[in-house]
Amino acid sequence: MNYSVGIDVSKGKSTVAVIDASEKLQEKVFEIQHSQNGVEQLKEHLCNYSSGEVRIVMEATSHYHFPLLFSLQEAGYFVSVSNALAVKKYCDEDLRRAKNDQKDAIKLAMYCCEKWHRLSEFQPQESVRNDLLFLSREYSKYVQVQTRLKLQLSDLVDKTFAGLKQLVNAETRFALLLDIYEKYWHAELVVATKKQAFINDIEAIAKKNGHRVGKKIGEAIYEAAPQIVTLRPNDVFTQLAATNCAQLLRQSIKATDAIITEMDTLAKTLPEYQTVSAMNGVGPKTRARLIAEIGNVTRFRNASCLIAYCGIDAPPYQSGQLQADNWHISKRGNKYLRKVGYEVMRNLKTSRPKHDTAVYDYIVQKECEGKPKKLAKIAGLNKFLRIYYARVKEVM
Repeated sequence: MNYSVGIDVSKGKSTVAVIDASEKLQEKVFEIQHSQNGVEQLKEHLCNYSSGEVRIVMEATSHYHFPLLFSLQEAGYFVSVSNALAVKKYCDEDLRRAKNDQKDAIKLAMYCCEKWHRLSEFQPQESVRNDLLFLSREYSKYVQVQTRLKLQLSDLVDKTFAGLKQLVNAETRFALLLDIYEKYWHAELVVATKKQAFINDIEAIAKKNGHRVGKKIGEAIYEAAPQIVTLRPNDVFTQLAATNCAQLLRQSIKATDAIITEMDTLAKTLPEYQTVSAMNGVGPKTRARLIAEIGNVTRFRNASCLIAYCGIDAPPYQSGQLQADNWHISKRGNKYLRKVGYEVMRNLKTSRPKHDTAVYDYIVQKECEGKPKKLAKIAGLNKFLRIYYARVKEVM
């Protein structure tokens, strides 16, 4: 007798349902806490079905399901982690859409029973890859915070020192802008300083950041400062907001740099590191993240599976006489991989490589055909992932 177990995972607890091959509920649906006692309680329940084969299905729920998943796998149970969207589509087949934890657990058990022979057992990645993936997600969170802080800093600069970003050329010298604004956060502070002393100070700040244009920038800022109209007065409240924003942004940049450094150290221990490093467009900030988000390529059947996992595949859409030729990418894969992949394509397009130019030439070709630049880069990413799959699989 086969027994299907559905586990609806929540934060701190899970709801469990057990059915047999005829979809008959074997016992009352019960709850367990995510603790050692809760896991032992679940194992005791599952021991009652040791006479037959037991398969367990749970949804992928970010990170809440991992403690229960690893405990059950250590106990020797077959556990499948199903895509949340696939389970939702299966549950939507009912005309009456009632929803609670008990019903969700029963639905998962029925999904397990129906897909019994098609379920794949969850394969945990190696500890290095798990650590890489964890750091990659933490990096993404810090980058989101960093982006919000940059927007906040830009707003403050416009209120207290409008035009400073253009004078410093903040797009290529952001660290220099941060250092200058942290000290001279209001135009009146520049006016109140003697010209030569101010220029010497800016020149010293620029040299610290590796720039030789400090004197030129200092003179430009000093000349522009008296003409700037500020929206905030030069007071303690404005200073508090400006300095705190600059300090928080500096700490955020240090945190992301530290994470990338640690990720690169971990990635060097993996066999594909050198192969990925040699690919055009892959730089120090994208190399380890790309390896982390793709993981072990041997888990993908072919390159098309990797592209689908990235969510840049365009599934066919045809019904009767309708044949959709211009179809959008699915965006149902790993959004973090799509983001880092797009960064790689942007770097590749900017760097204009002189060797191994297959992906670059393909992007240029698509742009020449009249495709939008973003669409051409996505097409280039598709080709890049196919090359990545082929090259990395050779060294695995």
